Amino acid sequence: MATGQVPFRRAVVTGGCGFVGSHLCDLLLDSGVEVVCVDNFLTGTADNVVHRRADDRFELLVHDVTTPIPVAGGVDLVLHLASPASPQDYLRLPIETLQAGAQGTFNALELARQKKARFVLASTSEVYGDPLQHPQRESYWGNVNPVGPRSVYDEAKRFAEAATTAYRTEHGVDTAIVRIFNTFGPRMRADDGRAVPTFVRQALAGEPLTVTGDGSQTRSLCYVDDTVRGILAVASGRHTGPVNLGNSAETTVLELAHLVRELCGSASPIEFVDRPVDDPGRRKPDIALAWDKFGWRPETEPRKGLSTTIDWFATQLHHTAAGER
Repeated sequence: MATGQVPFRRAVVTGGCGFVGSHLCDLLLDSGVEVVCVDNFLTGTADNVVHRRADDRFELLVHDVTTPIPVAGGVDLVLHLASPASPQDYLRLPIETLQAGAQGTFNALELARQKKARFVLASTSEVYGDPLQHPQRESYWGNVNPVGPRSVYDEAKRFAEAATTAYRTEHGVDTAIVRIFNTFGPRMRADDGRAVPTFVRQALAGEPLTVTGDGSQTRSLCYVDDTVRGILAVASGRHTGPVNLGNSAETTVLELAHLVRELCGSASPIEFVDRPVDDPGRRKPDIALAWDKFGWRPETEPRKGLSTTIDWFATQLHHTAAGER
């Protein structure tokens, strides 16, 4: 989508200081949209938007979305991304994760209803659980353990989808749902527990790359620029979703570890560790709907995206080391 061709004047982005949220704020601003970024820094950081603070079209509202969201003035788009998203975070913050998916979603929906704004829920491929269908289509209902350790995130997002649907049918709110698959890129936290930042941090530090299980489980990695472009494409359309956003190129976790090690120029060994409970065996989106309805598909080759991500992490680690001297 070309810059400046979006039908919005002012958008609210909950979780806008997070990894994906901050990139989405950038894309909106670059497209001529005013942005109210809402975050309470539970897992996000103001460092992710510091480069936008001087822009008079950008407002940072430090606020917990589990209470009503106080945004004055006109709003024509609400994008709800607020939630812990990495396994390490939602396992550490189980109640907060459920609250963000439940009350946080209601409050974001209520803001959209009051403002008569388009509402987009950032859901997740985790709603499919450990899928029995491959690749996963939007029509698939999933295979989720409702009492497993990952359920706080899986079920929070499934509830959020139900709440979004209810607001559409009961209140006529103009809603859409996107299901985001594995996304990576700059601004991920090195300690967030996901495969890409973990492998990159370990490779750059010369530590063993810890591969869970035998590494045969698969992931489909989408560069963050492509993901946020897809979110905005769905927001700018009329389709209700759900719409899968991800990369249909599938790779094993072990292959990913070897690729990261190669791109880092690292001699780190591979170390196999226990695989987490309910860790999905295969993860690959069917993105035919996104292509058919929005002409969207990933454009960044994973190897190129990984190189850019590694360069960003290397710079961050250098700055951290310099600051500790």
